[in-house]
Amino acid sequence: MAITKAVIPVAGLGTRFLPVTKTSPKEMLPIVDKPAIEYVVEEASRAGLDDILLVTGRTKRAIEDYFDVSPELEQVLRRKGDDEKLASVLSPVDLATIHFVRQGRPRGLGHAVLCARQHVGDEHFAVLLGDDLIDERDPVLPAMLEVAQRTGGSVVALLEVPQDQIQLYGCAEAVPTDPDFSAGLEVGGEALSSADVVQINGLVEKPSPEDAPSNLAVIGRYVLSPAVFDVLEETEPGRGGEIQLTDALAELAKSPDKPGHGVYGVVFRGRRYDTGDKLDYLKAVVQLAADRDDLGADFREWLHGFTAGLQ
Repeated sequence: MAITKAVIPVAGLGTRFLPVTKTSPKEMLPIVDKPAIEYVVEEASRAGLDDILLVTGRTKRAIEDYFDVSPELEQVLRRKGDDEKLASVLSPVDLATIHFVRQGRPRGLGHAVLCARQHVGDEHFAVLLGDDLIDERDPVLPAMLEVAQRTGGSVVALLEVPQDQIQLYGCAEAVPTDPDFSAGLEVGGEALSSADVVQINGLVEKPSPEDAPSNLAVIGRYVLSPAVFDVLEETEPGRGGEIQLTDALAELAKSPDKPGHGVYGVVFRGRRYDTGDKLDYLKAVVQLAADRDDLGADFREWLHGFTAGLQ
């Protein structure tokens, strides 16, 4: 079972970053010199997902333009002989075959995924959220794709978080898989244990800390069985009046022996950058800039002096 399709929802209004997101999509906010959305598309492409559907809204034309050719700009750069900048302009165009569909009404993540049904068809597919940037040195998607291929079910990425923060996430009730099941799976070159590859028995969206079944939070990477579409069609709006993907996955987890059902998790312990709010976005920019081969050394030296002066 080859998995080649990815869905990236980008229709959100980005209200936490107003006023800049009044005219510019939050996914186009730069992380150093590339928009956040490019990091996500690159991650999908590296995992072999070369057919990518972006679920957009009416204010997201800039994203479509970014992944399209720009003949005038390319011609100017060629005339100048600026091959480095030309390569950076062409790179997003060549990452994958990219399609677009509009989510007419913002009715939640589950509805955004449902908008992809016609494009995905009867295939397994990945869903990547733009608020979570996964470091390319710690790729989690390949292991998730392998688990989906072994089981025929759906797979979510999980992160251990402090118990008092679990109300910010979907939360998994899970049990370790058999040690033989996790054999050969790795993230960032590190082998996964049976405790890192779990079977999910239940999911709760943003539970209170005292009611949470674990400290395993669902983060923005999924590999989904096409069975999720039928469940989403029947899923009533939940928290916030939105159709929650978590609710649909919880329903799939109830019948693990049914074809296409069953939900598994891969616990992610690598480098992840949260761009979900202003402070975390700034942290992500600093972390990624400090690791850059071209900027990192000078930036770290400046940052050391700057922070020393704040003490």
